[in-house]
Amino acid sequence: MPRAIISPSVLASDFGQLTAECKRMIKGGAEWLHMGAPILSCVHKGVPDIFMDCHMMWVDDIADAGGALYCFHIEATTDPVSLIKAIHARQMKAGVAISPDTPSTAITDEIGKEADMLLVMTVYPGRGGQKFLERCVPKVAELRARFPEKDIEVDGGVGPKTIDVCADAGSNVIVAGTAIFGAEDPEAVIQTLKSTVDRAQAKIASK
Repeated sequence: MPRAIISPSVLASDFGQLTAECKRMIKGGAEWLHMGAPILSCVHKGVPDIFMDCHMMWVDDIADAGGALYCFHIEATTDPVSLIKAIHARQMKAGVAISPDTPSTAITDEIGKEADMLLVMTVYPGRGGQKFLERCVPKVAELRARFPEKDIEVDGGVGPKTIDVCADAGSNVIVAGTAIFGAEDPEAVIQTLKSTVDRAQAKIASK
Protein backbone atom coordinates (compact mmCIF):
# COMPACT_ATOMS: atom_id res chain seq x y z
CA MET A 1 0.00 0.00 0.00
CA PRO A 2 1.54 3.37 -1.00
CA ARG A 3 2.10 5.58 2.04
CA ALA A 4 0.93 9.16 2.48
CA ILE A 5 3.48 11.81 1.52
CA ILE A 6 2.84 15.56 1.85
CA SER A 7 5.06 17.80 -0.30
CA PRO A 8 4.58 21.54 0.40
CA SER A 9 5.05 23.65 -2.73
CA VAL A 10 7.74 26.24 -2.05
CA LEU A 11 6.17 28.43 -4.76
CA ALA A 12 3.73 29.59 -2.06
CA SER A 13 6.41 30.41 0.53
CA ASP A 14 8.02 33.71 1.54
CA PHE A 15 10.99 33.85 -0.86
CA GLY A 16 12.78 36.24 1.48
CA GLN A 17 12.86 33.50 4.12
CA LEU A 18 13.33 30.38 1.99
CA THR A 19 15.45 28.29 4.32
CA ALA A 20 13.38 29.26 7.36
CA GLU A 21 10.15 28.50 5.49
CA CYS A 22 11.42 25.07 4.45
CA LYS A 23 12.53 24.27 7.98
CA ARG A 24 9.07 25.35 9.19
CA MET A 25 7.46 22.83 6.84
CA ILE A 26 9.82 20.05 7.93
CA LYS A 27 9.08 20.81 11.58
CA GLY A 28 5.38 20.60 10.71
CA GLY A 29 5.74 17.06 9.39
CA ALA A 30 6.57 17.46 5.69
CA GLU A 31 8.86 14.78 4.26
CA TRP A 32 9.23 16.23 0.77
CA LEU A 33 9.51 19.78 -0.59
CA HIS A 34 8.22 20.63 -4.10
CA MET A 35 10.27 23.15 -6.14
CA GLY A 36 12.28 23.96 -9.27
CA ALA A 37 16.02 24.27 -9.91
CA PRO A 38 16.84 27.89 -8.90
CA ILE A 39 15.05 27.55 -5.56
CA LEU A 40 16.40 24.04 -5.04
CA SER A 41 20.02 25.14 -5.38
CA CYS A 42 19.50 27.82 -2.73
CA VAL A 43 17.41 25.78 -0.31
CA HIS A 44 19.42 22.55 -0.46
CA LYS A 45 22.33 24.19 1.38
CA GLY A 46 20.12 25.12 4.32
CA VAL A 47 18.02 21.94 4.52
CA PRO A 48 20.21 19.17 3.04
CA ASP A 49 18.40 16.22 4.62
CA ILE A 50 14.87 16.67 3.21
CA PHE A 51 13.72 14.74 0.10
CA MET A 52 13.63 17.29 -2.74
CA ASP A 53 10.58 16.61 -4.98
CA CYS A 54 11.46 18.46 -8.21
CA HIS A 55 9.06 19.37 -11.01
CA MET A 56 11.14 20.83 -13.87
CA MET A 57 12.42 20.36 -17.41
CA TRP A 58 16.22 19.97 -17.15
CA VAL A 59 17.65 16.73 -15.79
CA ASP A 60 21.29 17.70 -15.27
CA ASP A 61 20.47 21.03 -13.60
CA ILE A 62 18.17 19.30 -11.13
CA ALA A 63 20.65 16.50 -10.42
CA ASP A 64 23.50 18.98 -9.91
CA ALA A 65 21.34 21.10 -7.60
CA GLY A 66 20.61 18.10 -5.34
CA GLY A 67 17.25 16.84 -6.57
CA ALA A 68 16.00 13.42 -5.48
CA LEU A 69 13.01 13.16 -7.83
CA TYR A 70 12.70 14.72 -11.28
CA CYS A 71 9.17 15.01 -12.66
CA PHE A 72 8.65 15.92 -16.31
CA HIS A 73 5.52 16.66 -18.32
CA ILE A 74 4.70 13.95 -20.82
CA GLU A 75 3.62 16.71 -23.22
CA ALA A 76 7.22 17.99 -23.31
CA THR A 77 8.90 14.90 -24.77
CA THR A 78 8.48 12.48 -27.66
CA ASP A 79 10.44 9.73 -25.91
CA PRO A 80 9.41 9.55 -22.24
CA VAL A 81 10.93 6.12 -21.59
CA SER A 82 14.39 7.30 -22.69
CA LEU A 83 14.01 10.41 -20.53
CA ILE A 84 13.09 8.26 -17.54
CA LYS A 85 16.23 6.21 -18.12
CA ALA A 86 18.32 9.40 -18.33
CA ILE A 87 16.88 10.55 -15.01
CA HIS A 88 17.64 7.20 -13.42
CA ALA A 89 21.19 7.42 -14.80
CA ARG A 90 21.65 10.57 -12.71
CA GLN A 91 20.56 8.63 -9.60
CA MET A 92 17.19 10.35 -9.29
CA LYS A 93 13.68 8.95 -9.18
CA ALA A 94 11.56 9.76 -12.23
CA GLY A 95 8.05 11.19 -12.22
CA VAL A 96 5.71 11.68 -15.19
CA ALA A 97 3.18 14.53 -15.10
CA ILE A 98 0.05 15.14 -17.16
CA SER A 99 -1.63 18.53 -17.58
CA PRO A 100 -5.39 19.00 -17.05
CA ASP A 101 -6.25 18.55 -20.73
CA THR A 102 -4.13 15.40 -21.18
CA PRO A 103 -5.87 12.03 -20.66
CA SER A 104 -4.44 9.54 -18.20
CA THR A 105 -4.08 7.06 -21.06
CA ALA A 106 -1.18 9.19 -22.30
CA ILE A 107 0.74 7.40 -19.55
CA THR A 108 0.94 4.00 -21.18
CA ASP A 109 1.55 0.82 -19.22
CA GLU A 110 5.17 0.86 -20.39
CA ILE A 111 5.73 4.44 -19.25
CA GLY A 112 3.97 3.86 -15.94
CA LYS A 113 6.01 0.75 -15.25
CA GLU A 114 9.31 2.59 -15.83
CA ALA A 115 8.38 5.69 -13.81
CA ASP A 116 8.65 5.93 -10.02
CA MET A 117 5.80 8.41 -9.63
CA LEU A 118 2.83 9.63 -11.69
CA LEU A 119 1.58 13.21 -11.31
CA VAL A 120 -1.90 14.44 -12.20
CA MET A 121 -2.04 18.23 -12.43
CA THR A 122 -5.28 19.58 -10.97
CA VAL A 123 -4.57 23.14 -12.16
CA TYR A 124 -2.82 24.47 -15.24
CA PRO A 125 0.96 24.69 -14.69
CA GLY A 126 2.48 28.10 -14.12
CA ARG A 127 1.27 29.87 -11.00
CA GLY A 128 0.09 29.17 -7.47
CA GLY A 129 -3.31 29.82 -5.93
CA GLN A 130 -5.44 28.51 -8.83
CA LYS A 131 -8.82 26.84 -8.32
CA PHE A 132 -8.82 23.04 -8.05
CA LEU A 133 -10.10 21.29 -11.20
CA GLU A 134 -12.21 18.38 -9.96
CA ARG A 135 -12.64 17.08 -13.51
CA CYS A 136 -9.04 15.84 -13.31
CA VAL A 137 -9.75 13.51 -10.37
CA PRO A 138 -11.02 10.53 -12.44
CA LYS A 139 -7.56 10.36 -14.01
CA VAL A 140 -6.13 9.61 -10.58
CA ALA A 141 -8.56 6.71 -10.14
CA GLU A 142 -7.75 5.32 -13.59
CA LEU A 143 -4.02 5.41 -12.90
CA ARG A 144 -4.45 3.87 -9.43
CA ALA A 145 -6.41 0.99 -10.97
CA ARG A 146 -3.56 0.28 -13.37
CA PHE A 147 -0.70 0.96 -10.96
CA PRO A 148 -1.83 -0.10 -7.45
CA GLU A 149 1.64 0.14 -5.88
CA LYS A 150 2.88 3.30 -7.63
CA ASP A 151 3.23 6.72 -6.00
CA ILE A 152 0.53 8.93 -7.54
CA GLU A 153 0.77 12.67 -6.89
CA VAL A 154 -1.75 15.49 -7.30
CA ASP A 155 -0.65 19.10 -7.63
CA GLY A 156 -2.80 22.20 -7.80
CA GLY A 157 -5.45 23.71 -5.56
CA VAL A 158 -5.19 20.89 -3.03
CA GLY A 159 -5.99 21.57 0.63
CA PRO A 160 -8.31 20.45 3.44
CA LYS A 161 -11.41 21.19 1.32
CA THR A 162 -10.26 19.15 -1.69
CA ILE A 163 -8.11 16.42 -0.17
CA ASP A 164 -10.96 13.91 0.25
CA VAL A 165 -11.68 13.50 -3.46
CA CYS A 166 -7.97 13.22 -4.25
CA ALA A 167 -7.31 10.65 -1.55
CA ASP A 168 -10.43 8.63 -2.31
CA ALA A 169 -9.40 8.46 -5.97
CA GLY A 170 -6.08 6.95 -4.94
CA SER A 171 -3.52 9.75 -4.71
CA ASN A 172 -0.96 9.21 -1.96
CA VAL A 173 1.46 12.08 -2.67
CA ILE A 174 -0.04 15.52 -2.09
CA VAL A 175 1.49 18.79 -3.26
CA ALA A 176 -0.05 21.77 -1.47
CA GLY A 177 1.25 25.32 -1.51
CA THR A 178 -1.12 28.07 -0.42
CA ALA A 179 -3.13 25.69 1.80
CA ILE A 180 -0.03 24.95 3.88
CA PHE A 181 2.17 28.04 3.70
CA GLY A 182 -0.82 30.37 4.09
CA ALA A 183 -2.27 28.53 7.09
CA GLU A 184 -2.07 29.80 10.67
CA ASP A 185 -1.06 26.27 11.69
CA PRO A 186 0.80 24.56 8.80
CA GLU A 187 1.51 21.50 10.94
CA ALA A 188 -2.21 20.91 11.48
CA VAL A 189 -2.86 21.15 7.74
CA ILE A 190 -0.04 18.73 6.93
CA GLN A 191 -1.37 16.24 9.47
CA THR A 192 -4.94 16.60 8.15
CA LEU A 193 -3.79 15.90 4.60
CA LYS A 194 -1.65 12.97 5.69
CA SER A 195 -4.30 11.33 7.89
CA THR A 196 -6.90 11.67 5.13
CA VAL A 197 -4.60 9.93 2.65
CA ASP A 198 -3.73 7.20 5.16
CA ARG A 199 -7.41 6.44 5.74
CA ALA A 200 -8.17 6.37 2.03
CA GLN A 201 -5.21 4.12 1.22
CA ALA A 202 -6.22 1.68 3.95
CA LYS A 203 -9.75 1.60 2.53
CA ILE A 204 -8.45 1.00 -1.00
CA ALA A 205 -6.12 -1.77 0.21
CA SER A 206 -8.98 -3.55 1.99
CA LYS A 207 -11.08 -3.89 -1.17
